[in-house]
Amino acid sequence: MFALIDCNNFYASCERVFRPDLNGKPIVILSNNDGCVIARSNEAKKIGIPMGAPSFEFEKKFIENDVHVFSSNYALYGDMSARVMQILSEFSPEMEVYSIDEAFLKFDSNSEIDFDALGIKIRNQILRSTGIPVSIGFAPTKALSKLANRIAKKYPEKTKNVYLINSEAKRQKALQWLKIEDVWGIGSQHAKSLKKIGVKNAFDFIQLNDTWVKHKMSVVGLRLKYELSGINSLGIDKQKPKQNISCCRSFDVNYNKFEEVHERVATFAFSCSEKLRENKQHCSSLMVFIHTNEHRKDLPQYAKNIIIQLPYPSNSGIDLVNFACKGLRLIFKDGFSYKKAGVIALDLSTAEVEQSNIFEQKNQKHVPLMNTIDRLNKLMGKHMVRLGTQANGKTWKMRQEKLSPNYTTKIKDIITIIA
Repeated sequence: MFALIDCNNFYASCERVFRPDLNGKPIVILSNNDGCVIARSNEAKKIGIPMGAPSFEFEKKFIENDVHVFSSNYALYGDMSARVMQILSEFSPEMEVYSIDEAFLKFDSNSEIDFDALGIKIRNQILRSTGIPVSIGFAPTKALSKLANRIAKKYPEKTKNVYLINSEAKRQKALQWLKIEDVWGIGSQHAKSLKKIGVKNAFDFIQLNDTWVKHKMSVVGLRLKYELSGINSLGIDKQKPKQNISCCRSFDVNYNKFEEVHERVATFAFSCSEKLRENKQHCSSLMVFIHTNEHRKDLPQYAKNIIIQLPYPSNSGIDLVNFACKGLRLIFKDGFSYKKAGVIALDLSTAEVEQSNIFEQKNQKHVPLMNTIDRLNKLMGKHMVRLGTQANGKTWKMRQEKLSPNYTTKIKDIITIIA
């Protein structure tokens, strides 16, 4: 038996934990640089604020409907997620963290477990310990547990946010209820194609011929069909090393000068190196990209990326900044107003296993230097120690005009209770 635990409106719920006065009020969370809506409370959804809505276009609606707007506080959300996942790990040794607000648990199907009672227990413990409300779906397969979770979230009064698919009748009823475009793993293009042949819901989908599904949707689609049919085809995925690491941001203003974009790319490359060292990984190539503001049709448009092959695997900030900035020089063009840039570390390998190059050797002096910089930044604060190419005489920050305090990760932001 699988369980999918999903935090309800996670980002908004994190803000409400420390602001209970916001319970029942519309909340939206904005993306990096406060650009667009990336999360909404149920109340915000009801008044018609769509996902991805540009914040500047909806300012009037925010004011008219007393919507509480927050900048993304990833330090808070990440810490609250870790707390939820720690609690979940106590209920089963087989656990897959699917996203920042979702996790699968697997239970022995032969055990005599009252799953309805277990779901209530898990939900109450998470709510009591973190203040985060969750919905839980139990079913014999991962895809069906995802469906059960959807029902639990859709009908909280009936289900008490816990739903169990444990019979053929329940499975068929749930599949007939679920629209084909809402099936986990079926994208918009497949949904359109399936609708054209009369497939309206998940139940219609599992009636299709196996050969046809495999031909049109590959073995992934066939596994999904088996899962929805109650045949276990997807196990718990253990955490795998990251395949790439990226750091990219939209700028607060348009940048026209090479020096301005150069500083941003250097900072992004150094951030990638920090993540690589934290994961004990190296990269063998870097992708650097830049592009103008596609929403500014009155300005000339330009976008370009380049992949730089490193002569040796590295996680040195000095190396990555050096090679990333070389790539930027090759793609940068004068005469454009740049709005976004990014660096992606590719071809990752573990730091313990390293391929040598007889013609070029990495500078081993970087290792103790990077370790020292990491320790100082952890002790003194993020980005306190930087490379000269990053600083440029300025302190760069994302626009986060509506950022809530880091209640759980900064001593100065901890709530004071007067008793």
